[in-house]
Order: sequence, then structure tokens, then C-alpha cells
Amino acid sequence: MQGNMTLESTSLGLRPATSADAPFLEQLYRSTRPELQALDAASGEAPSVAAQQYAVLQSGIAVSFPDAMHFVVEQASGRIGSLVVDFGANEVRLIHLSLLPAVRGRGYGRQLLQGLQQAAARSHAPLAVTVWRSNPRARALYLSLGFVVEEAHPVAERLVWYPPSRPMVAVP
Repeated sequence: MQGNMTLESTSLGLRPATSADAPFLEQLYRSTRPELQALDAASGEAPSVAAQQYAVLQSGIAVSFPDAMHFVVEQASGRIGSLVVDFGANEVRLIHLSLLPAVRGRGYGRQLLQGLQQAAARSHAPLAVTVWRSNPRARALYLSLGFVVEEAHPVAERLVWYPPSRPMVAVP
């Protein structure tokens, strides 16, 4: 999944995120955090708290997954989401996937996940993700795509999708 990429049979595309995308990505992050939206915007705290939380997320990704690839999800209409993925030695890790509220529920997340499943299958590696318990729609989507719960914690679960095993072929 390197460079510019168009997902098969869809109008979605992925391209590497650049520094010019930072304001969009921060706004997108804010749209995924209802507790940040609930802050009193009149007090001026919401933007600074959201900026701090987004910086913490980016910093955490940089430390834990220094080789992670950051993508912007695009459609003909422009930027609609972000995807951060790490192709590690033992697994493909979906670190972050988010879409603008206006395009959620249209099947784009499913398409992106199926593309990651194809990439993981080509790599012969499982695809792992952590999903927050506060996001039951995402959890249901992962489960519908064949992910299984590997670890359960009070606030989040680690879900893993294993590619179908390839039959062994006897070599004469």
C-alpha cells in the first residue's frame, strides 16, 4: 500500500498524508471524539484540548510505530478520511481509521478494511486493530469482516483477522 493507490472497484483513493493535510487531519480527529465536541466551544478550550489530544495521538504513533504509513482517504469530492497502518514483521496493524461524519455509514470503512485484508493476505500476516468499547459500530464492522476478539480489556479490545490458510501443495 505504498504511494498513491486507488482501491479496487471503488471511487476511494489513498495517498500519503503531507504536512499540508495537518489541519484537515486534526479537524477529522476532533469529529471522532464526541467528548471533545461536548466541551464548551465558547470558552475556547475545545480547540486547544483537541489539538493537544491530536498531538498526543501523533506522538504515540511515532514512538510505538515509527514505520507506520499515514494516508489520506480521498474521493472525487476531496479528502474524506485518514488511515494509519503499520506493516510489521509479524502482523499488519491498523492504527487509526477515521472518516468524516458526512460519509460514515456508506460502506467506505468496509472497503478500506477489505483492502487491508487483501494486503495482509498477500503478506501472509494477520491484520490487528484495537477498537474502543465506546465504538460499537466499528466493533460490529470488524466482527462482520471475520475479525475475532484476541484480548478484551475494560475500555478496548484487540481484534485480529487471520488470512485464510493456503493449502499445502506436495512438490514431486
